[in-house]
Amino acid sequence: MPRILSIDYGQKRTGIAVTDEMQIIASGLTTIPTHTLIDFLKDYFAKEKVEAVLIGEPKQMNGLPSESASVINGFATHFSNIFPEMKVIRVDERFTSKMAFQTMIDSGLSKKQRQNKSLIDEISATILLQDYLSAKK
Repeated sequence: MPRILSIDYGQKRTGIAVTDEMQIIASGLTTIPTHTLIDFLKDYFAKEKVEAVLIGEPKQMNGLPSESASVINGFATHFSNIFPEMKVIRVDERFTSKMAFQTMIDSGLSKKQRQNKSLIDEISATILLQDYLSAKK
């Protein structure tokens, strides 16, 4: 079974998570500099079968698009132009950064470790993906 990949897109860094081949468990894959994202994805898609990519949809508490929505929507369009055969699923990403930070606290990470923004991005992508898998069942 092909994997599902999740992208927590940011202007500087992008967190990436992926499912196992059975699409049961989401695991953090990496956080990379955003300017290297397309090359990373081309390489990853050449090595692994991926059936869909989740891209976060930033919203405010009232459900309207947040300030970063235009940047992420631009990326989603760019992604679809480069990978037209790849199914793109947009998912609400409200609270994922806060949930990622709380996960770090609950895991017993030190204050210094919790300041690692790359880790927060990777955990956020993982939460997006695991929430999607849970809702899909």
